[in-house]
Amino acid sequence: MRLPLLLVLASFAVPAFAENRALVIANENYRAGTDIAGADDVMAARSALEAAGFRVIAGADLGAAAQRAALSQMLAQAAPAERLVIVLAGHFVNSGRETWFLGVDARRPDLATAGGAGLDLGTVLEIAAAAPGGAVVLLGSEARSFTLGAGLQPGIGALDIPQGVSVVSGEASAIAAFAVQVLPVAGESLRAKLAAHPELLTQGYPGDQAHFLPAPVVREEVIPNVPADAFAAERAFWDATRVQGTPEAYESYLARYPNGLFAATARSEAIRLRNDPARLAQQAEIALALNRDARREVQRQLALLGYDPRGIDGIFGPGTRAALSSWQADSGFASSGYINGAQRERLSAQAAIRAEELEAAARARQIEQDRLDQQYWAETGAAGDEAGLRAYLRRLPDGLYADVAQQRLDVIMTGRQQGAAEADRAAWRRAQDADTLRAYEAYLAALPNGAFADAARARIAALRADVQVDPAQAAAEAGEAALNLAPIARTLAEARLAQLGLNPGPADGEFDDATRRAIRRYQQARGLPVTGYLDQAMMAQLLAGGFFSLGE
Repeated sequence: MRLPLLLVLASFAVPAFAENRALVIANENYRAGTDIAGADDVMAARSALEAAGFRVIAGADLGAAAQRAALSQMLAQAAPAERLVIVLAGHFVNSGRETWFLGVDARRPDLATAGGAGLDLGTVLEIAAAAPGGAVVLLGSEARSFTLGAGLQPGIGALDIPQGVSVVSGEASAIAAFAVQVLPVAGESLRAKLAAHPELLTQGYPGDQAHFLPAPVVREEVIPNVPADAFAAERAFWDATRVQGTPEAYESYLARYPNGLFAATARSEAIRLRNDPARLAQQAEIALALNRDARREVQRQLALLGYDPRGIDGIFGPGTRAALSSWQADSGFASSGYINGAQRERLSAQAAIRAEELEAAARARQIEQDRLDQQYWAETGAAGDEAGLRAYLRRLPDGLYADVAQQRLDVIMTGRQQGAAEADRAAWRRAQDADTLRAYEAYLAALPNGAFADAARARIAALRADVQVDPAQAAAEAGEAALNLAPIARTLAEARLAQLGLNPGPADGEFDDATRRAIRRYQQARGLPVTGYLDQAMMAQLLAGGFFSLGE
């Protein structure tokens, strides 16, 4: 006997969970700490949660104030939240009893200032408690360094988790994968979702609720005279196919059910996905199997050509994707943000040409600067008198003859001290011991024609210059600190400067006065801002041609 069957059709109606809310904060680029490489992957959770019906507030690289504003904005929504997801990826610090999620503008926080440097996780959990049984807090981080003050240590401390709140923590990349690929899938409990991910630590409510997100609402249609279980297996297979959403999955369905209920949809979806330009571009880059060093080389080449990848770290985040898209558009390629073999060859060729152009210009500029340097030395310091030597050093403190000039001045000063009257020598020693403006001015007031009067005036000028903070110089110093250069990268930069004959001192990763002088000489010869500090553009140019690999 054939009975009527209520057949569940494939025209799924995506439920609108207006009462479901989420907050996603991905802090990758910290100003005073090592970057969290996997944090940018968390931003993909925004679209995944929105597709599952969540109202999402999201932000990347937020300071402490912006983090609090985002949390407040989520809290201010009028309707109560049935389900609440909070995803935080970045640096966490704790005092043992309390934990804070740091904003990217945090600078050496201690126990007294941590509250102003980031979000208090106790407050975050209290807000999450408004949706008991439906609240999930995902915390992603990495074992990266951050300079902390007294009373704090890195990582997540003990948490006082309210009833009904699930807290999941782990590596930022693993948290991102879970938030994007697993959590938004409907029809499964949170406990079941987490059971397949032992790499994540779960605390608080175990997620026993039958479904974290209910199975999709479906439309029912009566098809008479069909056995009750005739399409059950096909329907289940199709449901799994839709969840995977890949061309391979749709083709697998067609291989099993070539004339199935959903065959037409499967064919069109397989064709669409197979020919999707974004997917093809991504697959082409995957086929290159670029390792970390190869990715760094791509980033260095982009930077050399003037496309800022926001770091030469071998991680293709939003900055690198945007730089690639801009370069592709300017080079006549489709702006996919993914690189293929032909594009990589073009990029390498362009970067090699640009590197040679820069080096040729630098050589010509250096020859002219050396000529002017030698000419000025002949006019001033070459005679060996104190006035000429000081004049040379004032104009060219990093000049070709700066070391010689300083050595000759030292000899002059030593001789003068030996020949000066005892009272003059004593006054000069007192000024040198204090080494302040007032001390040198007092010397000149007492002995305006003393044996060390010129030296006192020179030191006063140097001290006054040090007091005046140059904003551009301060910005350059902060910019080098933000690069987070590993010791091996600093050592390689020194080795390259030495190869160019700029005498940076030993290649030991310590940037001393000799290194700073070498950097200034390099910058001057290449028309770069002369600061004595490295920036991303200079690193790209300094290591042009793949002279070194930055390593891990």
